[in-house]
Amino acid sequence: MAMVLHVLYISSFPNSSPLTSFKASNISVSPPHSKSLILNATPLSLRGTKHYLFSRHRSRTTRTRATLDDIERDNLSSTPLLVEDENPKKEVEESVKVLKNAAKTRKVAAEEVLSALSVIEKAKIDPSGFLETLGGKESPGRTWMLIFTAKKQLKGGRYFPLTAVQRFDAAAKRIENGVYLGPIGQLTFEGRLSWKKRILAFTFENLRIRVGPLKPLQISLGNKEDMEPGTKDPFFIWFYVDEEIAVARGRSGGTAFWCRCQRVNV
Repeated sequence: MAMVLHVLYISSFPNSSPLTSFKASNISVSPPHSKSLILNATPLSLRGTKHYLFSRHRSRTTRTRATLDDIERDNLSSTPLLVEDENPKKEVEESVKVLKNAAKTRKVAAEEVLSALSVIEKAKIDPSGFLETLGGKESPGRTWMLIFTAKKQLKGGRYFPLTAVQRFDAAAKRIENGVYLGPIGQLTFEGRLSWKKRILAFTFENLRIRVGPLKPLQISLGNKEDMEPGTKDPFFIWFYVDEEIAVARGRSGGTAFWCRCQRVNV
């Protein structure tokens, strides 16, 4: 069976899928709660929720998924919001709970997720701590797993079916974006980032491809190392970031949200 694997090139979220597609054979994507996994999630408790450390194990079928369904369904943590307008604060807090539940269970309806994203986008949340929360104070930074992508103007969306993880390193101003397929291999982009107010711009310098146990192949993308990324490059506008989830809109107008996770081991 053949299918198209959509690789998240994080400059934007187009109407139907991420930008770059690669064809591969004998690859299937398990339903969100399938028991057959290549990427096995070992939860790590943090502030009432659980984050993930991914590791490989053998399976007779080749499957991969990105799901947080092993996380406890209660005890959602509450992070104080710095909202410029106090009126929508309670509504924002409820929307954040919806997204955290969606990240845990993948059972929240897409319409509810889209409504929550709309509330968060419209709120004026102070972004002063966003970069440090995203990328940490020290290298190699922090990693975030993509959970849900929405179309432009939030006209539809879906849970992302593969394991796509971004690493943001605020100290070194570096970014890494990867799609992981267990023992089949992985594809990662790595480059530089810049931050201004709530906008994170970036350029990718290197592409790394790993197939099975073979040594990774690195390809230079030819971007100049002395140029700081700007708004002419791919960028994200961040609407919400706490220790567990993050919400941003890409350059093309699509919106997505991530859940904090541990670095992927392959």
